[in-house]
Amino acid sequence: MMKTRKFLWAKFKKNKLFALGVAIFAYLLITPWLHLPTWGSASNSKIQFVSPNWVAENAKDANLRILDVRNLPLDYIDGHLPGAVNIADTAFRGPREGLPVQYWENQKLGQIFANSGVTNNSRVLVYSDGRDVLGATMVAYLLERSGVKDIAVLDGGYKGYEAASQKVTKEFPKYKISRFTVRDNPAVRVSLNEVRKLIGKKGVTFIDPRPADLFQGKENLWVRNGHIPGARNIPWPTFTDAQNPHKLKSLEEIKQILAAKKITPADDIIVTCSTGREATLQYVVLKHLLGYPKVRVYEGSWTEYSSHSDLPVATGPEQVS
Repeated sequence: MMKTRKFLWAKFKKNKLFALGVAIFAYLLITPWLHLPTWGSASNSKIQFVSPNWVAENAKDANLRILDVRNLPLDYIDGHLPGAVNIADTAFRGPREGLPVQYWENQKLGQIFANSGVTNNSRVLVYSDGRDVLGATMVAYLLERSGVKDIAVLDGGYKGYEAASQKVTKEFPKYKISRFTVRDNPAVRVSLNEVRKLIGKKGVTFIDPRPADLFQGKENLWVRNGHIPGARNIPWPTFTDAQNPHKLKSLEEIKQILAAKKITPADDIIVTCSTGREATLQYVVLKHLLGYPKVRVYEGSWTEYSSHSDLPVATGPEQVS
């Protein structure tokens, strides 16, 4: 009996050691992949810029939801695209842990989209007006970030739509509020901790679309002023038409701008700005219109980055090697 017990105990220890060895091997095999960028989990969402004619061609699609993200409600009341729901782009951000204008948590973003009539299966058109297109690209980015697959931005904005003599209305749309579940896509963004590790890394390019004076640290706006070391400065208006900041330049012109800054599709590109809003224009253009495969947004941008005294700050013009 004693010999049998010893035999069974030896066999158990042997099997236990074997199982432990398998577990260690699996850990060593899998762990390195956990630290790679999440390109593999990227969704197949698409964002396109569309013409006023596209609106007319798709107007009868019951699955199309139109978001008017102008910040002045009286502008919307005075006239808007048929079927458009007004939700100001300022509604998507607020304070978090002392930082201003941070994107709301997923649950609140989902409520905003649901109240606007958006479902997980909706096609969504976004447009804005005024001095910039950024409100529209920001909401388009958040739609992709939340799992919506088919997203469009109105090229030329409301101003271009009116100029094309398309139909406008003062009537408010009627729709049912449906459920919207945020399917968070972390592959579109980077955190502050990731930024820390990526500064100075070969193959990583930071693009900063702020005005040159802010980029160079000439304006005393934040506690610390300047830019992330090595960043390329491409002010966002360089991508848009001088007469209408809601209309993009041709993609060939934009390619030339990027080539002059030595930015290629092979780069791991992170777009960072003042508050995470300006960055969305260049994110959408590079990733969705030009097809650059590795583009992400640093949402905290300079508002967050500058508040950490241990992080490096560069001033003066960019250094393009």
